[in-house]
Amino acid sequence: MNNKFSERLKGLREEQNLSYRQLAKNTGFSAPAIIRWENNIQIPNIQTLVVFAKYFNVSTDFLLGLEN
Repeated sequence: MNNKFSERLKGLREEQNLSYRQLAKNTGFSAPAIIRWENNIQIPNIQTLVVFAKYFNVSTDFLLGLEN
């Protein structure tokens, strides 16, 4: 399955030079959860999308790959 979220999350994290641990600490998620999302092992729920959209100041549509 092509999951744009995993690509976008990883790209945003790397653009800000954040480790998994730093992003986890800043968002309240666990580092293993972030790794699973970035590796397309698990799909986040809507609340998770909203947290990342607010944190990175992007839209949920961007995170889902519906807009550039």
